Amino acid sequence: MKESTHLLRQINPSFIQDGKITSQAFSPTPKDDKKLSCYDGDQIDPPNAHDHFVQSLGLRSVGVVAVTVAECGALELPAFPDPEPFKEHAIIDFDGNEKNDIKRKSKILRTIAEERDWLYKP
Repeated sequence: MKESTHLLRQINPSFIQDGKITSQAFSPTPKDDKKLSCYDGDQIDPPNAHDHFVQSLGLRSVGVVAVTVAECGALELPAFPDPEPFKEHAIIDFDGNEKNDIKRKSKILRTIAEERDWLYKP
């Protein structure tokens, strides 16, 4: 992936409060082992990523936002391909970050994604 690669993040309806995306959208849950799933935007565009997420994986999403590999790197969050579940899958790695750092960095990523705006909203 390049520094400019968009890391596409699906937004679950529960990640929207008062019309705004919450930082939960960019915060790994305990089951994620500090690895946040996303799509490699160089391999799949936002509408197809959304379709795959909803139709193939059977999960819920109200749309797609993104941060870049460089934006993650600036926060010392490595991003890398993880083609095991499916070929376009990628990871933003929060490993080595404590709870407060994860919370702070998730808010920053959310703000960056909001400023970029929705890349796809069905």
